[in-house]
Amino acid sequence: MADTLTITDNRTGRTYEVPIDDGAVRAMEFRQIKVSDDDFGLMVYDPAFMNTASCKSRITYIDGDKGILRYRGYPIEQLAEQSNYLEVAYLIVNGELPTREQYDRWVHDITYRTLIHENIKKFVDGFHHDAHPMGMLVSTVAALSTFYPESKHIFDEETRRLQIIRLIAKMPTLAAFAYRHSLGQPYVYPDNDLSFTGNLLNMLYKMSEAKYQPHPVLERALDVLFILHADHEQNCSANAMRAVGSSHPDPFSAIAAACAALYGPLHCGANEEVLRMLTQIGSLDRIPAFIERVKGGEGLLMGFGHRIYKNYDPRASIIKEMAHQVFEVTGRNPLLDIALELERIALEDEYFIKRKLYPNVDFYSGIIYQSMGFPVEMFPVLFAIPRTAGWVAQWQEMLLDSEQKIARPRQLYLGYDQRDYLPTGQREKQSAVA
Repeated sequence: MADTLTITDNRTGRTYEVPIDDGAVRAMEFRQIKVSDDDFGLMVYDPAFMNTASCKSRITYIDGDKGILRYRGYPIEQLAEQSNYLEVAYLIVNGELPTREQYDRWVHDITYRTLIHENIKKFVDGFHHDAHPMGMLVSTVAALSTFYPESKHIFDEETRRLQIIRLIAKMPTLAAFAYRHSLGQPYVYPDNDLSFTGNLLNMLYKMSEAKYQPHPVLERALDVLFILHADHEQNCSANAMRAVGSSHPDPFSAIAAACAALYGPLHCGANEEVLRMLTQIGSLDRIPAFIERVKGGEGLLMGFGHRIYKNYDPRASIIKEMAHQVFEVTGRNPLLDIALELERIALEDEYFIKRKLYPNVDFYSGIIYQSMGFPVEMFPVLFAIPRTAGWVAQWQEMLLDSEQKIARPRQLYLGYDQRDYLPTGQREKQSAVA
């Protein structure tokens, strides 16, 4: 017998049997629950999708209680240790790890599409000198749709594949151009002899040298960070990608929407907040007092806790180890000692243990980025570059899912019933409605 849920409507005394598939019930099943024949039917109210699955996916698996993160079934720890970003991007987009031949073609196709049209460079030049790099990225990604009008043919498999490659390839170039523009420095073009992350460092930091050679430790650290940020299930920006993509625009427009969602401080601002918190603490001897203020409700412990993870974020332990390797090259960031001591105290304090507040990916990533010379304004841009692989994978999965339609959630209307229009002179002053 199939799993079912029996529901009794106490308003009418009627009983309904709803099938349970894959641990979920379909919201449309509740529409049959009515008080009368002309009743619309029962709806499910779930602000912020706290307990609503909007899709079926085979890309990323997360068990927040156990601290598990897997891409296409592969543990994040194995991928971070043994793989590289472009191989992980292939896995996320295509569902399987590539053969040697598939990998070589994938890397070649991406490497030789990193250049952007010269008119895009002119477009970047039009921004004010102090424009935020993320605002520039949102705009330039959207502008790419005008350069590739064929990208609107989203159900042609080969066209779709080409746009996916273009997006992964060009995102670092757009990001680097935005960064250089913010500094008033000349743009650096891609170097096809370098790796994906090595080329990004080249476009960001090359000055007068004939050939830029990234430090292998920093190159690898950035690669690992990109692997850890490549996808993260149905987060705000992935949901934006799917929602906008459900109306079937070109992928550049949908990616711009995802970037805009990522731009929000609630999505991508945590690592910046961690840096601000550590800087305000300032020294090891001030940590106990800070902890007491947090416990007294006078502040937040930034970088701890997560909407999904109720255990140690598996990405945080990987980044913590990577931080030590980076600091051997860049010099030890003084904020690291404060972070380590803060983590030690918090993990031993019953207040934080009871609330399942463990370090998340943002706790150490901001310190690494700062030590590598990135200003905080670049943090969301550095997030967007690797997350592009996850976004396009989510987009493609949504397009090929026969159950998906244009996103159009319901609402619970709580406003006025019908009322009549009155001329201006007959109206009484009313309080504003939020």
